[in-house]
Amino acid sequence: MSVKREFVGETQKGQAVYLFHITNKNDMEVTVLNYGINIQNVFVKDSDGNRCDVVLGFDDFEGYTDNKPTLGSTIGPSANRVEGGKYTIAGKEYHLPLNENGVNNLHTDGDNGFHKTVWDSEEGDNLVRFTYKAADGELGFPGNRTFTVEVSLSDDNELKLHYHADSDADTLINITNHTYFNLGGSGSGKVLGHVLQLNSHYFTPVKDKNSIPSGEKRAVKGTPLDFTTPKTIGQDIASDYEQIALANGYDHNFIIDGAVDEDGNVDGGMHEFAIVTNPATGITMHASTNLPGFQFYSANFLKDIVGKDGYEYGQYDGFCLETQTYPNSINTPSFPSPVYGPDRPYDAVTVYKFN
Repeated sequence: MSVKREFVGETQKGQAVYLFHITNKNDMEVTVLNYGINIQNVFVKDSDGNRCDVVLGFDDFEGYTDNKPTLGSTIGPSANRVEGGKYTIAGKEYHLPLNENGVNNLHTDGDNGFHKTVWDSEEGDNLVRFTYKAADGELGFPGNRTFTVEVSLSDDNELKLHYHADSDADTLINITNHTYFNLGGSGSGKVLGHVLQLNSHYFTPVKDKNSIPSGEKRAVKGTPLDFTTPKTIGQDIASDYEQIALANGYDHNFIIDGAVDEDGNVDGGMHEFAIVTNPATGITMHASTNLPGFQFYSANFLKDIVGKDGYEYGQYDGFCLETQTYPNSINTPSFPSPVYGPDRPYDAVTVYKFN
């Protein structure tokens, strides 16, 4: 295994930005920035033995300083949506920016969230450990918190993201990674021909175009959101089914089979939740996590973003599998709780395995 640190520039505040190269014995390589823990490249071999970069992104770190679609970004402390940008813990109300349509909070803070933060970093044999300390009240969250994210690569071609947080007070934590995958390679076009299977028989439908879940748990059977048997991403993406029409495609939280009991308790074990294959390259990705859900997003609103090699990314040019506690769980008692504190440290693992 090999980990190499490369200096790639400075932020406007003069903070050094490094790109870390993690390589295994199979010539698979993952590169990740200490700026936002943005995953810049994931190189894997296709069926012909050619290296293929299977994530969307930018050629240099400056691209990530804007990055409105959060390509490759680690999102937190609160990923996805919080209705009305407010929540209550222990009787105290907290407020987050209304940065989505002026009515909800999305991904904490577009300018100051985890994806725009320079993290402390330390290399290991096959990993990079990133650390950030957040003060009580920072960005609208209680508790003095220490966050760590380990990005590692195994010789079995497993890209592992291990998130951990300790807090001295109960607080909202829901971290994810927002990498856009394309198993045909960055810049190869739409992912509609990718074949997807999801280990999920239920999803959380949204109320309207603002994508806040209604609180319902709905079966995917008989709907375009049924991927329990393999089908292409594009097969039903143009359906007039209400949930597809509201999101302009797929942008929904799926409940992972076996991960949550009827009372909303998360078992904490690892569950494989997705298998994706691109028939053209022969590359397959298996995704697993110990979290209760994931957001499957088909890049419905991606457009006019100039990425790697000058390619302009457009709608459906990638897909995201964002592991998470459900959107707006903090305001939905029937959903698994995203509140962590002195007696409940946050510990989440997501693994993407390629073959």
